[in-house]
Amino acid sequence: MNYWLMKSEPDVFGIDHLKQCPNKTDHWDGVRNYQARNMMRDDMKKKDLVFFYHSNCGLPGIVGIMEVVKESYPDYTALNPEGKYYDPKASAENPRWFMVDVKYKKKFKRTISLAELKTHSMIEDMPLVRKGNRLSIMPVTEQQWQFILSLL
Repeated sequence: MNYWLMKSEPDVFGIDHLKQCPNKTDHWDGVRNYQARNMMRDDMKKKDLVFFYHSNCGLPGIVGIMEVVKESYPDYTALNPEGKYYDPKASAENPRWFMVDVKYKKKFKRTISLAELKTHSMIEDMPLVRKGNRLSIMPVTEQQWQFILSLL
């Protein structure tokens, strides 16, 4: 099993949105960074666990857990010329972007803030807390996963 962290803006698609979806499941679309896409396409597997991270908000941080329930498949939002994730270079025959399906597992009673995470030397090598890292998807080691859970 692998562990991940995926970022989303809570006013666009937050953990409460995911919880309200049918079967508490939805696709994770709109990833338009090649490094993040490659991790999602090549490395994310069914049953992997993911920290749900709220970004670009008053208190950015980890707010809960979701699970990958469907491995990568072409992100069809790239094909919709009316959509905000449209990519004119993408086609059904040659998809450039991919997505996975995730399922809500748990919302934490509190947000584990980015500021708090940055105070712990145990996770100083985690991409999230390194200066300049802005990826929306990043791997989390099992040790980092367990340490973060211990903060609750």
